[in-house]
Amino acid sequence: MQKLDLKAASHASGRIKLPGSKSISNRTLLLAALAQGATEIRDLLAADDVERMLEALHTLGVKITQTGDDDWRVMGLGGTFRVKQAELFLGNAGTAFRPLTAALALSGGHYTLSGVPRMHERPIGDLVDALRQAGAHIEYLHNRGFPPLKIAPASIDTSKPIKVCGDVSSQFLTALLMALPLTGQQAVIKVIGKLISKPYIEITLNLMARFGVKVQRDGWQSFTIPANSRYLSPGSIFVEGDASSASYFLAAGAIGKGPVRVEGVGKDSIQGDVRFSEALAQMGAQISYGANWIEASAPASGKLKALDLDCNHIPDAAMTLAVAALFADGSTRLRNIASWRVKETDRLAAMAIELRKVGAIVEEGADYLLITPPTKLVPHVAIDTYNDHRMAMCFALVSLGGVPISINDPNCVAKTLPDYFERFAQMMKP
Repeated sequence: MQKLDLKAASHASGRIKLPGSKSISNRTLLLAALAQGATEIRDLLAADDVERMLEALHTLGVKITQTGDDDWRVMGLGGTFRVKQAELFLGNAGTAFRPLTAALALSGGHYTLSGVPRMHERPIGDLVDALRQAGAHIEYLHNRGFPPLKIAPASIDTSKPIKVCGDVSSQFLTALLMALPLTGQQAVIKVIGKLISKPYIEITLNLMARFGVKVQRDGWQSFTIPANSRYLSPGSIFVEGDASSASYFLAAGAIGKGPVRVEGVGKDSIQGDVRFSEALAQMGAQISYGANWIEASAPASGKLKALDLDCNHIPDAAMTLAVAALFADGSTRLRNIASWRVKETDRLAAMAIELRKVGAIVEEGADYLLITPPTKLVPHVAIDTYNDHRMAMCFALVSLGGVPISINDPNCVAKTLPDYFERFAQMMKP
């Protein structure tokens, strides 16, 4: 296993241009592929998860051409995949696996979808159950409720509402929303239970509207796709900078004096994780905004405040708060984060283990963490990352406590931000 040693630091400052959002990149690619007409996509994220989507769409007969470093042209298929038999390997890319499952289930072909072992441990049963309500033919190849999957042609009928659970992953609802316009029928989706990660659904609805499909929403419990909906290319579309990735750099500014400015997201962002900056402000950090940037500096007092926060609206960025809690003046409670358990790893358990290594006292609940910072951080700790990019990125912040730290398997950041540690190092000061 590779290991990266990070030197002790006490100050972070600088400017970072963010890479494209993973969530927006993969949604945009799929919508462009399903649309009528050609779409020019600017600032697409270059990372493993997006590579899996690009590979899958190519296999399915979509003509995609790279026109610049981060720019691509997608020739839309007008609502139907030409290739009717394919085997797709999607790694650990949930933002590719879930939406493609739904789209292919409605596409009248024979498909097999698989991924890495961890992807086969991530639940998909709620999505499969919902698609089967509409008549989709989907089989589990190994364990019930989990990938890999086998899809066959089916007669689709959306005359009755489709019910889907909302409390495991918002990607299930996103997948249904994006796929159902392919039927040409009116479709109603009813969310059962509490819907988590609502801002990710807002991203989906926003992008669908950009491609000509406007979903009617009744609160967060009912969504209606009008009959005869179809995707039309907007011509060109820019991918916002990744607000989840912004969290690490903004936290560095709040912990390490700052200022740190991230460029690519701002006050008008469509991403929910941009609200991470509000959580930092609650911790006392000095935050300022522009249309396309956010800047963070340490509190005037020099010490972050502990907070008690419902993190449903920022599930990914909340991981960064867990590490920022090491620098707070008391115990921090992060609530409503049960979705962490079905991500790239069981993030609740992994976060608790690694925070304890550096000296924190951590109480791990079913859907919360209570983190009490140590009087002094433990130096020279080797952080295990569990093949989870976010574990690696947020724990790099520990070095800002003036302690050297090692990151095991640092290359796992390739999932969303391959050059993260180079960017991180550019900000660090002794």
